[in-house]
Amino acid sequence: MIIVMGLPGAGKTTVLNGAQKKHSEYKILNYGTLMFEIAREKFKLTNRDEIRKMTAEQQKKVQAEVGKRLSKEKGKVILDTHCSVLNPDKGFYLPGLRHSILKGVKVDMIVLITGEINELAERRKNDKTRVRAVDSKEIEEHDQYNRMLLAAYSAMFEAPAKVIINRNGKVEEAVEELSALL
Repeated sequence: MIIVMGLPGAGKTTVLNGAQKKHSEYKILNYGTLMFEIAREKFKLTNRDEIRKMTAEQQKKVQAEVGKRLSKEKGKVILDTHCSVLNPDKGFYLPGLRHSILKGVKVDMIVLITGEINELAERRKNDKTRVRAVDSKEIEEHDQYNRMLLAAYSAMFEAPAKVIINRNGKVEEAVEELSALL
C-alpha cells in the first residue's frame, strides 16, 4: 500500500485522481470516507467535518475499525488520508496513522502532498463545501507537524518517504511527480 497524506486543501485527491488516470491498476481508498462511514453508524455524525470534533477516544475507536478494513485489502492500493487531524475545539493534533491501526498492512511508501502556506489558506477560503481553518499561522504549524510525522511514519513502517509540493496552477507537475513513484 502507498499512503498519500496531506493537509486539508493540499490537493491530495486532485493529484491522486490525476495519477490514477495514468496508473489505473491502483485502487484509491479515502481514509476520511471510511472513517465517516463508521462514525456515522457508531456516533450518528452527519458530515465528515464533524470527525475533527470527536473525542480522541472516539477517533481511536473509528480508526481501529478502518485499520481492520484496510488489512483486508489486496492488490495495488493507495490510501488517501490526512497525516494528522487537528481538533479545533481542543487544540490538539491526533496522528492519522497509528502503528496499531495499520499493523496488518504492508506500507510500501509514504507521500506527503503539501503546498505553499498562503496558497493553502486561499484554497481553503475558496472552498465553500468544507469547514476548514484559513489562518496561515495555524496552517503552517499543522504543516510542520505533518512533516515531523512523515519522518516518524517512515521509520515506523520502514517505508521510504517523499514530499510533493502542489503549487497553484501546477497540479500536473505534482501529478507527474507522484506518477513517477508508482
